[in-house]
Amino acid sequence: MIQRNLTIVNQLGLHARAATKLAAAAGRYESAIRTGKEPPFIDAKSIMSLMLLAASQGTELLFEFDGPDETHACDEITQLLADYFGEGK
Repeated sequence: MIQRNLTIVNQLGLHARAATKLAAAAGRYESAIRTGKEPPFIDAKSIMSLMLLAASQGTELLFEFDGPDETHACDEITQLLADYFGEGK
């Protein structure tokens, strides 16, 4: 299992479009991907669960990646957040 703290850096936070992109990226992997501010963590493959986190800009989330493709999943999601969900700033 890989655990990584990632910060929401885009100006609008984890809004509907960003949550959709994150859930879609997570859904491409067999590994379980969970996130949250503190346990119990939510399934990062669920758009609604991600939106309910109400993660605004600057929020630090702990991500857990567990499964056969966890390294690739971690790399892609880390890049997605660092790239402002592809939305610029």
